[in-house]
Amino acid sequence: MKKNIGLLIVVLLIAAMIGTYVKQQIDKEREIESASLGKEVEERTVGLNKGDIPPDFTLTNLDGEEVTLSELRGKKVVLNFWATWCPPCKAEMPHMQNYYDQYAKEDNVEILAVNLTSAERDVTADAKIDTVMTFRDGFELTFPILLDPENAAGSEYQVITIPTTYFIDSTGTIQQAIEGPMNLEMLKNTVNALD
Repeated sequence: MKKNIGLLIVVLLIAAMIGTYVKQQIDKEREIESASLGKEVEERTVGLNKGDIPPDFTLTNLDGEEVTLSELRGKKVVLNFWATWCPPCKAEMPHMQNYYDQYAKEDNVEILAVNLTSAERDVTADAKIDTVMTFRDGFELTFPILLDPENAAGSEYQVITIPTTYFIDSTGTIQQAIEGPMNLEMLKNTVNALD
């Protein structure tokens, strides 16, 4: 019995040491990645922080119409990056639709939901678009859903976590970015802070 307890303690100590070593290696790798990402961000002429002008883009919506971000200047823009398979994205979509129905017009707000189409799990481009359309119809979404089939906008905006949402004021300046899902109250409060 004592041998078993002693052996168990030794095994637990070895597991703790291995776990600590692995964690240190992961932390070192993250530091290196963060340093290299920091250099890339510093070299950019357009940033993604509060007060920066967002990268302009033209993407096609699900109705085949082109939407250009800079043409919305004068409106506040809620720019959301998402994918159909993402549970937090699914959770926030009804809140975004409720905001769009209740407040967007009076607040002079446009919601643009950029689907990271290249990240969709279907094999063909047509299947990916069908998946996004089915998602839109299932959630009864009426705000513009844009397709980013080459991840061009997603890369420009450095989207790593989805959903990620940028709040852009009527002058075309980023005022806030939120990673993770939002609810109706968060949307209202963040948009109201854009004034």
